[in-house]
Amino acid sequence: MCEFCHKHGEGKRWYLQASNYAEELLSDIKRRRYIYDFIKHPEKSAEGVEKLGKIKALPGFVQSVINPYITYRQKKSHYGQVVPLEECEKIFDSLSSIVRISCYCRHTTVGSEQRYCYCLSMAPNGGMMAKLISEVGASYLTGPDTSGMEVMSKEQALAELNNHEQEGLCHTVWTFVTPFIGAICNCDRTDCLAMRATVGYDFPIMFRAEYIAEIDPASCEGCRTCMQYCQFGAISYSAAEKKSRIDLGRCFGCGICRAGCKNKAITLSERQKNPLVSNLW
Repeated sequence: MCEFCHKHGEGKRWYLQASNYAEELLSDIKRRRYIYDFIKHPEKSAEGVEKLGKIKALPGFVQSVINPYITYRQKKSHYGQVVPLEECEKIFDSLSSIVRISCYCRHTTVGSEQRYCYCLSMAPNGGMMAKLISEVGASYLTGPDTSGMEVMSKEQALAELNNHEQEGLCHTVWTFVTPFIGAICNCDRTDCLAMRATVGYDFPIMFRAEYIAEIDPASCEGCRTCMQYCQFGAISYSAAEKKSRIDLGRCFGCGICRAGCKNKAITLSERQKNPLVSNLW
């Protein structure tokens, strides 16, 4: 299991612990100030990721010191984990409300409202998290042509997450001063700042999923559609065998590759049970 499961999940999956979504955590003034500042100034995150690109060009021995520090700092404030759709459904089961808002990252990367983020709460109508967002008044969170944040049922949210999978987006949970989990986002390495940092610049600010993907060679017909869905470059193709293969060392276990497999040749298995990647997070 990932580090957070041991620290914040009592040895179980930390993102399935209701206590990590509790409204009581938002009574912490420091956490509320962090959320306020985070939402109010998305440009700070964009600038931070661009700085990572510059650090990537520094000598290796310098990166060996800086990289772990950045990851350590992010784990305390704003850190994520990839979660497959089945786990998202379990998360929704324990919540009282889900509110969809415009994506923080895409506001800075594409400059328009893209509704890919889902605020999570144990309270009705988005609880204190939704109230904080409303108080900030950042225009990108509501958009000029909408009536505000969208309160959704579990069924509606799951349907939208299925649609996001068809777009090739992977689901991730995010902390706002760990261990409080405030949202599920749907990410890709082009528009998502966190994935750009983690995959593009090798500065991990998210854990891999508790799962890994596997391809059944007998069912795979080598169409290579799964390769188009993978955001992590974990799928390759054998010209000799006419089959796709998964590099377990690169796989984040999001399961999005399954959305493009018409033969259902791809399944997820628990990372912890595979000795090759059981300690790779």
